Amino acid sequence: MQTAVYPGTFDPITNGHSDLVDRAARLCDRVIVAIAHDSSKAPAFPVEQRVALASAVFADCPNVQVTAFEGLLMDFAREQGAHVVIRGLRAVSDFEYEFQLASMNRRLAPEVETIFLTPAEQYSFISSSLVREIARLGGDVSEFVHPLVQQALQAKYA
Repeated sequence: MQTAVYPGTFDPITNGHSDLVDRAARLCDRVIVAIAHDSSKAPAFPVEQRVALASAVFADCPNVQVTAFEGLLMDFAREQGAHVVIRGLRAVSDFEYEFQLASMNRRLAPEVETIFLTPAEQYSFISSSLVREIARLGGDVSEFVHPLVQQALQAKYA
């Protein structure tokens, strides 16, 4: 059974993230959306709410599981029996950072491969930070996120 981990803060989860999970779910038997506590950032939503929102988004995907994690991603991947990490590349500007992460992860866990996926063109410009900013300023984010995420953003920034 091929298990993949798709890590991130998912603050909030966007349609771009969902697109990558759907793609990964066709490639792997099990996809774990691993939501990082990530204390180095100041997330808009607590980790429990990010897990709940992502779980709702993927409720109809039987081979997708959502969970929070802390610590090193490679330790988490090993604990889950995952041999694949999924990372998204939206633009060339993402590549250098993602390449550096993949190289370090390979040093930490050579048995875990990183697979880069690109989102569908209509999602390539979406980022969680842009979605939060639009929502914070009262803009419509309905084309960028699941309706439940949109509701959560509206409640957060009302």
